[in-house]
Amino acid sequence: MEDILQEKKEFATDSILEPESIEDIIYSLMVNPNLSTINYFNDFSESGISPESVNDVDNDEIGVFDVDSSGNMQAMCTHAFHRHLQENPQKSAEILISRATRKMLCMGLRPVAVSALLYHINFADLKGQLIASGAKKGLENAAKKFGLSISDRKIRFDLFPGSGQLPPALIISMIGTVGQKNKLITSSFKSKGGNLFLIGRLTNDISSSEYVEFYHEVQNTPLPLFNIEDEIKIHELLEGLHERNLLQSATPVGKGGLFFTLLRSAIPSGLGFDITTDDEHRIDAFLFGESMGRILVEVAPGSEDEFVDFMTDAKFPFIGLGHITRGEIRIDEKSLGFIDKMTRDS
Repeated sequence: MEDILQEKKEFATDSILEPESIEDIIYSLMVNPNLSTINYFNDFSESGISPESVNDVDNDEIGVFDVDSSGNMQAMCTHAFHRHLQENPQKSAEILISRATRKMLCMGLRPVAVSALLYHINFADLKGQLIASGAKKGLENAAKKFGLSISDRKIRFDLFPGSGQLPPALIISMIGTVGQKNKLITSSFKSKGGNLFLIGRLTNDISSSEYVEFYHEVQNTPLPLFNIEDEIKIHELLEGLHERNLLQSATPVGKGGLFFTLLRSAIPSGLGFDITTDDEHRIDAFLFGESMGRILVEVAPGSEDEFVDFMTDAKFPFIGLGHITRGEIRIDEKSLGFIDKMTRDS
């Protein structure tokens, strides 16, 4: 039955030569619309959007708002996924729910419910039925694993005669509760000298990354590596780290991989970062791979020993990356300039 969905993609990381220099890659990816700073720090406002305006935005995905006059608050975010629904709808749905849950937990929120809409499905076709069935299984499995209620799930049959079959898309909205507002943290770096750590497994995975599909022009690679059991462990770790007030900022590694996640965290505060890559893994996978289950965190100077002790006791992979700078970006002791070079023409 899986063959009806889509032929399995074959891709070997070794087919992509490991780069000798990353600087050309970084500046080539900077012009990728999917990774543009404007794409990540904007809204539907009528005012013009420019790179200079992104510094005013601290959190780009989750809204936190009052629900009544007594101070009760809720959080909400919306995420979408479409590229792999025709290949592996169950895993795609699980990844989508995991992304939203991981993002909320990074902020110190507690996700409680999710709703889902599945668009552009031809339910009269067996393939459409299998996509819907797989997405439903993925939604239910992830919700059960993460303790989420499913508030609503629907299929929208908005097919247009003469326009052909549009690719299926899954859109989810997630609601979370807010404990103490003054303890919430965001993704933006907070202070020069902060210690940077990466929580999660290191891999040589570059599948479905902007790097492999935009820079190398290798299209339709498989889904990135994903393990839902690792996601559960990361959720537990984040809750423990928040309880101990050990995090100054936290964000999942997202589009563009670790480098662009670092960049998005650095831009709002105008700070930079100095990191060291891992010799045992490909540098392109380390910086630009988009495998799931990884969190970038900032730990205040003086708290790093307690953080390391907590993570060591948890027996889950993590590494020290480096520290936050006043504005310079350095990788493996090589300077790439300053943060303002990454947001406006120089």
